[in-house]
Parts: sequence; structure tokens; C-alpha cells
Amino acid sequence: MSITNVLIIEDEKLNADRLKRLLKEIKPSIQILDVLDNIADSITWFQSNESPDLVMMDIRLSDGLSFEILESIKIDCPIIFTTAFDEYAVRAFKFNSIDYLLKPVEKKELENALVKLDSLQLQQMSQDPIQGLLDFIYPKDFRTRFLLPYKDGYKTILVEDIQYFYSEFKLTHAKLKCGTVEIVPQTLEELEQQLNPKVFFRANRQFIVHIDAIKRLHNHFNGKLKIEIKHSEDVEILVSREKAQLLKNWLDY
Repeated sequence: MSITNVLIIEDEKLNADRLKRLLKEIKPSIQILDVLDNIADSITWFQSNESPDLVMMDIRLSDGLSFEILESIKIDCPIIFTTAFDEYAVRAFKFNSIDYLLKPVEKKELENALVKLDSLQLQQMSQDPIQGLLDFIYPKDFRTRFLLPYKDGYKTILVEDIQYFYSEFKLTHAKLKCGTVEIVPQTLEELEQQLNPKVFFRANRQFIVHIDAIKRLHNHFNGKLKIEIKHSEDVEILVSREKAQLLKNWLDY
């Protein structure tokens, strides 16, 4: 990985110490430039120092949301957001965000985010590196169809005809409006990058749902939501309490 200098913006010492430890475990040569815990000091730091290779940025700080930093000054380096709340995900990706990790940050998820950043830096991008990052995260052209093996040839499945995707027995299935199920080669993680986020929502680790397939939302235990799918009453799709508000915002926009 080509990342050398990392700035951490985090107002909880335990979380900051965890990030420092995980970064060093993943890449021992990484240098932690500083750990900042508020908006004002962060703005001052960027005004007085050269840009780091990466910023690990908590969204909720002691004196407000870290988006205020990004709205006050121009930051050109990549950012990995960390937070205990995922209702800010859409807003986070309006900035040059590489990833959005929920606390407590897991080593594997952080490592995957760093690998993603490293692969981006190796690609032949446009002259505007930030636009290149944004194009990678939210490509201009989303997937519209799948070409799947069929008998002695192939057949085409249109994305618009798919109600939802689900993972089962390490395979990804696509449930079509007509009721049939097809197996697609992509993982749900890959599909998240390929599908239009305006119409597809990652409900949980097992399901990605098309907006037009959602019939109703039901309140569930402990602040969770249950998605009722049209013509599929036997399918139970649960959304965590942390992700419930994000789902409601997505459906209400």
C-alpha cells in the first residue's frame, strides 16, 4: 500500500487508540500524524499542514458533525469515515470518501478499505483525482442487465425485472418479478458498487432490495424494521435499528 501518513479525527480516545492499533497491524510503516478531537482544531491543522495520504474521520465530534470541516476548507486527500450511526452514509459520499465504517471498526473492514484505496491509486484516472475517486465509488453508468449461462448459450436478465438479491449458501440469487430465481456470479458487495443506489438498498448482510419491491415497512423488536416484499409474504427482511433511519430517509426522498 502506498499510504504513509494518516490523520485521525476522533473524539473518543478508545476508538482513536483502536484505529491507531489496527492501522499499525495492517501496515506497520504507517505514520499517525496527529489525533484531533474537534472541528476547530481540525480546521486549524489543515490550514497549517500539508495534506496527509488519508484521513480517518469520525462523523460526530464533541463540537458538531465533521462535515463542517469539509464545508469550511478544501480537503483533497481521501477520507474513510467512521461512526456509530449510519444515517450519514449518503451525505458522506458527497465528499471524497473511500469508505464508511461502522464502529467498532473491524480489522478486516479497515483492511478492505485500505486495499480499495490502494487499487484506486494504481488505476489510470482522469486528471482530477477526486473526481476519479467519486466515479469509482458511484460510477456514472450503473448495471442494467446480466448475461447468464443458459442451456448451450446465454440469456439476458434485466435489472429492472429484479425484486431483490439475496445471499444463500455462498451464492447470490436474484428474485425476479415473475417469481423465478436466477443465480448471478457477483457478490452482494460487488453489486452494491454496480447497482443504482437510488433504486437498490442494502438492507442487511443477506439482502439488497429494489425500491419498487417494497410493499410496507413494519416496526420490529428493539427499533428494527421489517420489509414486506410485494407478492412474497414469506420473505423476512430485517433492518437493524442503526440502519432503520437510513432506510426511511431513502424511501422518503
